[in-house]
Amino acid sequence: MNQAKSNANNPAVQDYYADEFAWCYGCGRLNEKGLHLKTRWDGEETLTEFTPRPEHTAIPGFVYGGLVASLIDCHSTGSAALALYRRDGHVLGDPEPVPRCVTASLKVDFVKPTPMGKRIQVRGRIVEMGRRKVIVHSDLYVEGVLCARGEVVAVVAPPTMTESSDAKL
Repeated sequence: MNQAKSNANNPAVQDYYADEFAWCYGCGRLNEKGLHLKTRWDGEETLTEFTPRPEHTAIPGFVYGGLVASLIDCHSTGSAALALYRRDGHVLGDPEPVPRCVTASLKVDFVKPTPMGKRIQVRGRIVEMGRRKVIVHSDLYVEGVLCARGEVVAVVAPPTMTESSDAKL
């Protein structure tokens, strides 16, 4: 069953990306080897949850920092897409396509080592929104403890990325 339909009261934006934009390693639902991250509204914040697997280890007992950065990155671009869609008067499931955002800037501060084997929560706040640009602050927690924080400048994917899969940047 499609995740968007099974959680209709709180759907994930990634379940509504057009198929040609659903291949991201972090959040693409069509990438069979990807992480399959899901970003949802949780009140006025956004939420992504993920449990790291053994292959995400940096040092035994701790998550690889690149995964932490990827979680913040994909969560934030999903948050930006949600915010733009809401701003334009839409809810997930409307016939209007969901915007696909990409990262223009990513900054991550590692506050504490992120422990393995525990559910990670990434919570995002929209701090600035322009016509095609959104700035998202995201905090990554494990069992309520802040492990990392990030700021992403997300922009609507440029036409060179969306016109065809053969497009040249």
